[in-house]
Amino acid sequence: MEFRAEMRYLRVSPQKARLVLELIKGRKVEEARNTLLFTKKRVAAHVGKLLQSALDNANFLSTEKGLDVELDNLYVKSAIANDGPRMKRIRPAPQGRAFRYQRRIAHITLVLAERGNGATRVASGGEAKSAAAAPAKRRAPVAKKAAGKTGKKKLAAK
Repeated sequence: MEFRAEMRYLRVSPQKARLVLELIKGRKVEEARNTLLFTKKRVAAHVGKLLQSALDNANFLSTEKGLDVELDNLYVKSAIANDGPRMKRIRPAPQGRAFRYQRRIAHITLVLAERGNGATRVASGGEAKSAAAAPAKRRAPVAKKAAGKTGKKKLAAK
């Protein structure tokens, strides 16, 4: 089961938020909390609060709704920072001119999921998922041959 938490209209650039979110993706909740605690970025404190909120959502569903959730097996399944609306501002420039700039806003979404005993459950579509199924390995791109080289060889052969 997945547990979500969202933080909207956060006054930080999404690019800067993604730097911190990349540090915690795929990690266990305790490990992610420790990472955020010692990260020097300003947005790390906000992401820490968001992680705590997602953990509280999981705790609420396990106690109040009667779901069987092991809080120690939770990990950060996905962490996304999207663009919000931009604030257009004007900065004074030399000789009476004005420069426009934009202050960016981020919407951050954090999803926690349970790892471990729920690895071989049947999905809602009817297909079975297993933890042993490894993703296909990616291959390096093959270099393309230059078109101009073949023409030179033909000329040299004549």
